[in-house]
Amino acid sequence: MSPRQGITSLFLASGRWRAAPTVRNTVGMCASQKREYSEDFLLKCYQDHRKLWESKKMPENVNPRSVFGNNELDLRDIKVYGFDYDYTLAHYKVAVENLIYDLGKNVLVSKYRYPEEIKNLQYNRDLAVRGLHYDIEKGLLMKLDQFQQLQIGSIYRGLTRLSQEEVMKIYGSRSLPLHYVEGHLKGLCELANFQTGVAMDTKMAHLADLFSLPEMCLLSQVAQYFMDNDLPYHSVPLFNDVKAAISSIHPEMHRIVARNIDDYLIKDPGLVTFFERLKNNNKELFIITNSPFSFVNVGMTYLLGEDWRQYFDVVIASAKKPAFFTDSMRPFRELNEEILVQTWGPVTSLEKGKVYLEGNLRQLQEMREWHGQELLYFGDHPYSDLADVSLNHSWRTGAIIWELDYEIQCLNSLEYKKASGWLVVLQSLIESCQDLEDETSRQIVKKWVEERDQLRHKTKEMFNPQFGSVFRTHNNPTYFSRRLFRFADIYTSRLSNLNDYSINHTFYPRRGVLPHEYKSLFV
Repeated sequence: MSPRQGITSLFLASGRWRAAPTVRNTVGMCASQKREYSEDFLLKCYQDHRKLWESKKMPENVNPRSVFGNNELDLRDIKVYGFDYDYTLAHYKVAVENLIYDLGKNVLVSKYRYPEEIKNLQYNRDLAVRGLHYDIEKGLLMKLDQFQQLQIGSIYRGLTRLSQEEVMKIYGSRSLPLHYVEGHLKGLCELANFQTGVAMDTKMAHLADLFSLPEMCLLSQVAQYFMDNDLPYHSVPLFNDVKAAISSIHPEMHRIVARNIDDYLIKDPGLVTFFERLKNNNKELFIITNSPFSFVNVGMTYLLGEDWRQYFDVVIASAKKPAFFTDSMRPFRELNEEILVQTWGPVTSLEKGKVYLEGNLRQLQEMREWHGQELLYFGDHPYSDLADVSLNHSWRTGAIIWELDYEIQCLNSLEYKKASGWLVVLQSLIESCQDLEDETSRQIVKKWVEERDQLRHKTKEMFNPQFGSVFRTHNNPTYFSRRLFRFADIYTSRLSNLNDYSINHTFYPRRGVLPHEYKSLFV
């Protein structure tokens, strides 16, 4: 083998270079060698990597009905199943987001006296994705990864994307300090943070539920309207007004949706099968939802039929989560269903067939004699649904993430497989060659880095043109993913996906490769 062939074979290896016989065995060949390599040789390395990539089979498609494990979960241990309602049992059509948006913008004009022209704005479903952050003081909508690093190219003021230079001028760094992003970790105003999504001592809002999509769109479009028309505005009052407007319209939204349920709710035929399987296997079931019972009753009747309450041992509405999980001074109130008014007497037991309001987790567990890891609770929000029961009460948790359907569709496309596969191989080549110090080599590696950046931009836009995937930035999981993986033992796109698994199934997390471990166990 010639020296050139030997070095080329080292480029193709998955790890860093090993020292060639003619080079001192130091930390790595790239780190110590100073000789020059010809342009032809480096281009040959590039072509060899292309051939290597083209010889590989594309990965098999991801099953969109899969249930994914973050933590080992044996369903044989689960005796009690609990559920949130909105976006867990109930999956809404985009029409609900349009409704929230339209009601919210009308409140901005009628109550807060914003310009009449704002009524002409239209909801853009493709503008944002769940899990973004909003810098309230600076008026910027952005995407962060699990290390609080900014994803450059995904930072917007209004509808205007900021350049890297503008971002660096504002923040002075590509990474934000933890206290800036998570002010509530200081221990101040935690309850306010959970209830509103904004800690009173932080400048950032994490928009982590699907109802926040119309809020982000309205916020961005109104800011852009002010900028386009040279109207002075302050980002803090704008954020507070939009948030208050969206919050205020929920009663009206509930009335409209309940009157036209077929226009707003998606019916999953597998949901009845799911609940029948649980009851046939003697599992106890409960609902804890923040929505009013009248609204939940219409939706559950549409989804499961008039007798939907036969499946559930406890029904709790208007629970005001996450206070339900954290405040033990909130007693249960029974709902008088004839006049839809809560009773004034004390509740000493939680009975099947009755409806309860407010309450707290401690009393729920005591009255029903439910404990810790025998409960599995499903919700769509990593914070208000899953965080506290997972961290402080040892409940097992499942997240229903509706975006998975679309994200997996993108992952399974041939275009994405080819682009992401070559991106991985190209980055390995760059990693191997980045320490070459002669000018010719540096210029060639610079071109490879430019190609890598183009590939990263391309794969990002396959999910969303502005912000990319809900679950990852270029290399790292997103801030949202980090919370999802921490607070949810399992996650999937819809509850009925569990019909594909035995009632005694064990979910195992995928064994990941740590940075200091083998890149692959197979050669």
